[in-house]
Amino acid sequence: MKNSLIGIALVVVSMCAFQSCDYAHANVTTLITSDCGVTWAVIKAGQSIPKGMANPCHYKITIPDYPMQGDSKFKIMFKGNVLADIDISYNYSIINPEAFIKEAKYLGKANANSDDASNHSAGFEMAENTVIDKRIKDIARSLLINEDVVDFSPSDFEDKLLPKANTLLEPLGIKLDYLSFVPVFNEQTDHAIDVATAIKIYESKNMRQEGINIIIAKSGAAKINIQNKEKAQGSDNNQE
Repeated sequence: MKNSLIGIALVVVSMCAFQSCDYAHANVTTLITSDCGVTWAVIKAGQSIPKGMANPCHYKITIPDYPMQGDSKFKIMFKGNVLADIDISYNYSIINPEAFIKEAKYLGKANANSDDASNHSAGFEMAENTVIDKRIKDIARSLLINEDVVDFSPSDFEDKLLPKANTLLEPLGIKLDYLSFVPVFNEQTDHAIDVATAIKIYESKNMRQEGINIIIAKSGAAKINIQNKEKAQGSDNNQE
C-alpha cells in the first residue's frame, strides 16, 4: 500500500514537472483553447490547467468572475430633434464566459499575458465599448426619439432601458446589474424645459396668463454680478 501511494505521488510530481503545473484561481474564470480560439473550455478554480505541448494554438485566458464597472458618453436626439449629451454608468457581470469570449475575440488572442492586470484593463475597456456600450446606445436612441424632454424621467427611462439592454447582452454572456442614465442639456434647452414646466404648473392652477407674465418679467430682469473687491484690491497691491 505504501509503495502504491509513493508511486502515485511520483506520477503526479513527474506530470507537474513535465507540464509546469498551473492552477485556475478563484475570482477569475480560466478558459483554455487548443484550436486558436475556435472552441474554449472552462477550468474550475483549484483544478490544474493542462499544457498543450508543442501546440502553438493551445493557450489560456482569464476573465474576472466579479462585477465590473463601465461608463459611456455620447450624444443623442430626443423628440423634436432636441440634442443632449448622455452620461451612462453601469455594473456588469460576465455570466457566460464562452459566449463572451467569442464576442470579444481580441481578449482571447494568443501571446497575450492573460494574468496581467493592465492587459485586463485595456482589453475589457475595449470590450465595454464594442459589446456593451454599442447595445445601450442603439436601444437608447430607438426609445428616446419618442421621449419629450419636458416630461422625461431618467429613473423611469432606466427601468425601461435596463431589461431591453439585458435582452440583447445576455446571449453574449453579459448581464447588467445596474444602470444610471443622465442626460445633460445645454443652457438654452435647460431654460426652455424650466419655462415649459412652469407654464404647466400655472395652467394647473388656472393662472396661465399670470405665469406667462412672470416668466417674461424674469427673463427680462437684469443680472447683477457681485465682485469681491477685497480680492481685487489684493491682486492690485501684488502687482505694485
